[in-house]
Amino acid sequence: MIVKYNIFGYLIGEGFSNVFKNKKSTGASLMIMCATMIIFGIFLILGENINHFVSQVESAQGIQVFINNDTTQEQIDEIGDKIRQINGVSTVEYVSKEDALEIMRERFKDNPEALEGYDEEHNIFPASYVVTLSDLTLSKEVQDQILTFDHIKNIESRDQTVDTLINLANGIKIVTGVILVLLIIISVFIIANTIKLTVHARRKEISIMKYVGATNGFIRWPFIVEGMIIGIFASIISIVIVGLAYNFIADSLMNSEFMQLINMSLVTFSDMFNSIILVYMLLGIGIGAVGSVISMRKYLKV
Repeated sequence: MIVKYNIFGYLIGEGFSNVFKNKKSTGASLMIMCATMIIFGIFLILGENINHFVSQVESAQGIQVFINNDTTQEQIDEIGDKIRQINGVSTVEYVSKEDALEIMRERFKDNPEALEGYDEEHNIFPASYVVTLSDLTLSKEVQDQILTFDHIKNIESRDQTVDTLINLANGIKIVTGVILVLLIIISVFIIANTIKLTVHARRKEISIMKYVGATNGFIRWPFIVEGMIIGIFASIISIVIVGLAYNFIADSLMNSEFMQLINMSLVTFSDMFNSIILVYMLLGIGIGAVGSVISMRKYLKV
C-alpha cells in the first residue's frame, strides 16, 4: 500500500514539476486553451439564452382565434372545448366582445378619438380565444385544425417570429458543435507539441527507464498529469473570465430599454454554472490527457 502511494505521489509530483519547469510552453498552452474555452463558452451561453428565449415565447406566445360575430355563446363555448382537445395546446383563454373593446380602449388611451362611436351596442370587435402552445413547432398544425371548425373568422399569429427563433436556436447548436470540434483539434495539437518539448528534453532519461524495465504507463503518466493540470488551470481561468464578462454584459442588457420593451429575461450565470464547470473540466482534462498521450507515442518506441 505504501509503495502504491509512493508511486502515485511520484507521478503527481513529476506532473506538477513538468508544468513549472517549462513555464514558456506551459504559458502558451494555457493561453491557447483559455482562448478555446472562452470562444466555446460564448457560443454555449448564446445557445442557452436562445433556448431560454424560445421557452419564454412558448409560455407567452399565443395564436388568437377570432370568431364570427353571428356566433351564439353556446357555439363559442363548443369551439373553446374543441381547441382545448387539440394536441400541443397549453392554455385557452376566452376574450369576449366587451373584453376586446376594453383592450382596444386601453391600447388607444392616448388617442380616444380613434374609437369614438364604439360602445357596447356598436361593438365591431369580435370575440376570440387566445391559445398558447406547449410546443411552438406545432403552431401550423394547430392552426390548420382550428380553421376546420365552423364559425372561425380568422387566426392571427406570429409564426415568422417563432420560426426565426427556432431556426436561430438550431443554427447556434450546429455552429457551436462545429466550433467545438475545431477548437478541440487545435488545442490537442498545441498541448501535444508543448508536452513533446518536455519529452524531447528527457528522451535519454526515458530510454534508460525503458531499458531498466519501466512500463509505458509509468513513463507516460507524469506527462498525462502535466496535460491535465494545464487543462484544469485553463478551465478555472476561463470560467472566471467568462463569468465576470457575462455578468457585466447581462446586467447592462437587462437595464436597457430594449430588454424591458420586449419583456424578456436572460439566463443567470449561476443557473448555467454547474453545466459550464462540468463541460469545461471535461474539456480541459480530456484535451490535456489526449494531447499528452499523442506526444508520447514516438518516445515510447525504444
